Amino acid sequence: MSLALRTSLGCAEVIIADDGNLQLFYQVASLLEDDFQIKYLNKEDDFDSISWEFRYKGYQLTLHYNIYSGILLFPTKTREAGYKENKSVMELADLIEEKMEQTLLKKIA
Repeated sequence: MSLALRTSLGCAEVIIADDGNLQLFYQVASLLEDDFQIKYLNKEDDFDSISWEFRYKGYQLTLHYNIYSGILLFPTKTREAGYKENKSVMELADLIEEKMEQTLLKKIA
């Protein structure tokens, strides 16, 4: 698994999965809660989009799902995000990728 990075929102935006898989969104959300003790501060659920905000190392981030763009992780402030917010997104994305790969390897074994 390899996560992609883009900056079209004016910040570091990590594409966790571009296939629009809702089940995977909930798996990632659970992984954040269980493995990183993330508490969601604000949850916005719409018919084709979900945005859940949380704090990670003092920075407000968003886990986002959309049927067209997939599952994304980015700073909640987007364009106003500074270097440290962007760095925290990339750090957390690396940890998510590592945990997801470990989970996949356990299922295969």
